[in-house]
Amino acid sequence: MSDALQLEKRGHTAILTFNNPPAHTWTPASLLQLIDIVEQLNADKDNFSLVITGDGEKFFSAGADLNQFNHDDKAKSFDFSYAFGKSFETLANYKGVSIAAINGYAMGGGLEVALSCDVRIAESHAQMALPECAVGLLPCGLGSQQLAWLIGEQWAKRMILLGERINAEKALQIGLISEIVEKGQGVEHALQLAGNVGKQSPTSVRYCKELIMAARQQPLNSNFSSEREQFVKLWDSQDQKEGVSAFIEKRKPEWKNA
Repeated sequence: MSDALQLEKRGHTAILTFNNPPAHTWTPASLLQLIDIVEQLNADKDNFSLVITGDGEKFFSAGADLNQFNHDDKAKSFDFSYAFGKSFETLANYKGVSIAAINGYAMGGGLEVALSCDVRIAESHAQMALPECAVGLLPCGLGSQQLAWLIGEQWAKRMILLGERINAEKALQIGLISEIVEKGQGVEHALQLAGNVGKQSPTSVRYCKELIMAARQQPLNSNFSSEREQFVKLWDSQDQKEGVSAFIEKRKPEWKNA
């Protein structure tokens, strides 16, 4: 584990903290490392959720250091864009529930990593933007696609094409985040949300997340049958049997994530 990404585990929850001061910028190496981290968590039957945040009070992540784009090497630019896209796609497909605790500036690739999380909360002083067009670039970490899906075309265009920066209140208003918390309380509140994940069957959560995400790519009615198929498939899992038995026996379920 490099210093730029710090991973901590608390029970069924992993906490990933960006630690590349001063602005927690991404590098190709840290992006590829994010892929490894998510894949390791996916293979960990004891992991149900992931909280992502930035170290300190000022920055969640400012994206990429623009000094890394001050060159004429198209092959190098392709490698960086691939790392951004692949890492955030991997995060979006994380099998558990990911929660972004936005604790400051989330700019460019810093906002894009939050867009790839399932739930986003922000501290009251947070600022969010996708300012790539202002420097002759464009969002290449799925931002042009995910932002419009999450908040609608109009506000996506205002943020990307007009370069508008928004505060936490506006982010809540347009649905970019689900909640505002006090400064310094982001991780604590995210962990409370993650605690709710632990009460759910991880197998059911995984199937439900797959169905919800499928709606982005397919017509609504194409997933009606998939929903029923996944419901029946739960009978192959230990968690289905445990969940029903625990309810009937009036005890707390012990999930196996299997």
